[in-house]
Amino acid sequence: MYSMNILDEYVLNKPSSQNILDIFDGEWSSKLPERYGLHTRPGKASLFEDARIVWLEQIFGPVSGLDILELGPLEGGHSYMFQERGVNSVIAIEANTRAFLKCLCVKEVLGLNKVKFMLGDFSPYLEKTDSLFDLVFASGVLYHMPNPVLLLKNISRVTNKLFLWTHYYDKNIIESDDVLANKFSGLISIEIDGKIYDCAEQHYNESLGWEGFCGGGQPTSMWMTKDSLIAALKDFGFTELTFGFDGKEHPNGPAMAICASK
Repeated sequence: MYSMNILDEYVLNKPSSQNILDIFDGEWSSKLPERYGLHTRPGKASLFEDARIVWLEQIFGPVSGLDILELGPLEGGHSYMFQERGVNSVIAIEANTRAFLKCLCVKEVLGLNKVKFMLGDFSPYLEKTDSLFDLVFASGVLYHMPNPVLLLKNISRVTNKLFLWTHYYDKNIIESDDVLANKFSGLISIEIDGKIYDCAEQHYNESLGWEGFCGGGQPTSMWMTKDSLIAALKDFGFTELTFGFDGKEHPNGPAMAICASK
């Protein structure tokens, strides 16, 4: 019978920022800017230097002085970029315990004193909070939801400006890729406030076996069709939509960014 040796959890070299990041060695999705000289393995995504934040400011204007709600910060890359740009505050809500702890590691290493990371599900938070935010930032979360339409409705309660980056379901694109096609069931209709929105059920399959998994909290999620996504945003009051980063060739499925405002 396997028994852990608690002595394996001790760090015996001198204190360093790299020691902190190495707690999750092999589980990192994103890499830190090269100027810090720190390594996050395997860490390939440039989320600490993300062009989507630059684009957001081109559409909405500077984020300096804003109070931002960030949904699913993952490893704190976008939180870091907001602090670097002079925000007033960021509340960043993460449900994945390992991702949350990685965010705390990044907060300590990079000194993110404008960011408050919270552990839990942002859906019930959005349903009940009385707080209002200058901007809700939702990158890489909508397609992990069991009910993405309800999430958009609840976001509309707390802000007049939304940044969204998400995958969406395109039948022709998905079915032309054997790997992607194997992850999806057929279209399902979701009804909210008497209106119907089309989604397809996505299955995480073997990816649930990786400790660095960064998807949703259920074995499946719902991907909205592009038309239904646009319709839902307009139905919930986001009448001004600007589109960017339309990645029909994205290896994980078609994706796009939207700056939406009322």
